[in-house]
Amino acid sequence: MAGQQAPAKNALTLMRKRALPYDGMAARKHIGRRDPVMRGIVKACGPYELEIRGQPYEALLRSILYQQLAGAAAGAIERRLLALFGDRIPTPQQLAELPDEQFRGAGVSRQKMGYMRSLGDEYASGRLNDAAIRRADDEGMIEMVTRVKGVGRWTADMVLLFCLGRPDVLPVGDLGVRVGMKLAYGLDDLPKPPEMEAIAEPWRPFRSVGTWYMWRRGEIVTL
Repeated sequence: MAGQQAPAKNALTLMRKRALPYDGMAARKHIGRRDPVMRGIVKACGPYELEIRGQPYEALLRSILYQQLAGAAAGAIERRLLALFGDRIPTPQQLAELPDEQFRGAGVSRQKMGYMRSLGDEYASGRLNDAAIRRADDEGMIEMVTRVKGVGRWTADMVLLFCLGRPDVLPVGDLGVRVGMKLAYGLDDLPKPPEMEAIAEPWRPFRSVGTWYMWRRGEIVTL
């Protein structure tokens, strides 16, 4: 439209959307059959709409950037960082070699600068690569990516879910999933990992689907 400003680019808009590597409808039906509580949540929340985007390197870079920041602040830093590379996602080599002053000028903290350099170094050296991450099983992938400074289990779980599209991921460290379980199952307190594992056992091998519905359950209550 004439005179309308183009939407600001960020890494998410540059990351290509891909189809789920499993049948989401069949997975949704499976968890509904296995868990009566989930059956009601699926009915209330509607279709399963988890979106898969990008490649592991891109997803890890964006996850590091967004750690412990509000979405608007992280988005502004992200746009300034991408602008240094012509509104493109930097290559690992570019990331590893970016001078401190340019990181700081984009608003990247010293700590995250170190994390991003660690990611760039791991990829530029060949110790880590997207193909190996995609081939690895879930636990192997987590072991690989958590070698990067600043990448913990929660970040690895998010990459498994939203980038690799793995069907059986349960991020026990995620507050939104814990809140969803507390509400859905009438718990007195936020569940700890062993209780979460027990609740989600009937969802196997589609715990990713149950995870998404736990997020939606919490959102519906807070809307």
